[in-house]
Amino acid sequence: MNMLRKLALAGAFAMSLMTAPASAQQTLTFGGSDAVGSLFDRANAKFAELVNQRGGDKLRINYIQGEQLGNDIDVIQQMMQGSVQMYGDVLDWYGNWVPDFNVLNWGFTFRDSDHLEKFLASDLYAAAAERLRKEQGLRILSAASTQPRILLAKRAVNTPDDLNGIKMRVPEIRTYLLLWQALGTKPSRLAWAEIFLGLSTGTVEATEGPVSATYAAKLHQAAKFVMRTDHLLSTHHITINDAAYQALEPDLQQILVQAAKETSAWVRRQGEAETEQVVQNMANEGATVIKVDREPFVRKALEGVAEMEKTGVWPAGLWEKIRGL
Repeated sequence: MNMLRKLALAGAFAMSLMTAPASAQQTLTFGGSDAVGSLFDRANAKFAELVNQRGGDKLRINYIQGEQLGNDIDVIQQMMQGSVQMYGDVLDWYGNWVPDFNVLNWGFTFRDSDHLEKFLASDLYAAAAERLRKEQGLRILSAASTQPRILLAKRAVNTPDDLNGIKMRVPEIRTYLLLWQALGTKPSRLAWAEIFLGLSTGTVEATEGPVSATYAAKLHQAAKFVMRTDHLLSTHHITINDAAYQALEPDLQQILVQAAKETSAWVRRQGEAETEQVVQNMANEGATVIKVDREPFVRKALEGVAEMEKTGVWPAGLWEKIRGL
């Protein structure tokens, strides 16, 4: 859909809000794509509950769980068009439109969650978020680090050499594809809801994802080896179509912003608290958990940084600036 059509749809929604009677309740459709019961799904539900408690008869969130609205790209595009007003998931997807976000997808960039939080509070992140708002009409209300992403496979992986030639599921994010190619796998793109079947049938032999999301999707039952690569630190964010946001009264904007910030604080605490327990649950249910030596993986992944910047996957020098935070 072209940009004029997107602006028209978003503008139509904004106009409907501005012309609604003052007493009418305004409903925002909020989409996600993670498994019901996963950490991100619960975070989205918490945000919706907070807004619905505080919005009274003026504002309500209609949260659509799972992939009822489509995959992440589908929901983001609907948000750009204005047919869906809000979305909650990882920040990584925005790398499809603003290259700065791609660095979030490059393994072993961040030392720990505190390092990632420094980035989210930095001018580097603020500039990327503002570009997303100006160019795509999407306003990020809040974001936080959550859980490490882990590797699951149908055979044990102890070193990068064990990844050579393995059929690896990756999301529709270019940097993920390039990272796992650099690590020696043969990446395939599958929607999140298709991974379990893909692993069960052998279409793919490995996948990766946030700890709680992989557990909620029962991926450890289809790929019985769970590797604590902790190659990425996942994020959770809440975003709104900017035209829809601007059309709201200031008090309703404040309700959304405050609820989003509280949700981000909650999801970080909850993510950190749940990680070890969820991994233990996987082991209790028959998975073999392997804590790998990360350094060989780190060295192999870092070999690709210069090439990523040379080809414009993210702006030159950004990775080094983040490492210096």
